[in-house]
Amino acid sequence: MKGSREPTLETIKIRGLARLAAAIFAGWGGLVAFKGLYDLFAGEPEANLYAPVKWAFVTEAEWLRWGSFEFLYGLACLGLAWYCLRWSRRLPETVSRPCRAPEFSLFD
Repeated sequence: MKGSREPTLETIKIRGLARLAAAIFAGWGGLVAFKGLYDLFAGEPEANLYAPVKWAFVTEAEWLRWGSFEFLYGLACLGLAWYCLRWSRRLPETVSRPCRAPEFSLFD
């Protein structure tokens, strides 16, 4: 293709990139939010297993603060997933542009 002067077009899937970001945020946010709810209502720190007295190293207040942070962080990630999905509807499905020559070629 060195002698060819007509530009070839490459197609980029723009909407798919936004939906991929939404899927990653949703997966991570759902996992973290579930873990936060578990820590708030059923879980306890591992330090309780090894401490002579429960809640000696990590207090219940600290643990509830940590569980709340996890839950809110998960909700924030789920919110970003929703936002990415909502705004991906405004993007075109694909965009075509002329191919650019690579800046670096290993075998030239």
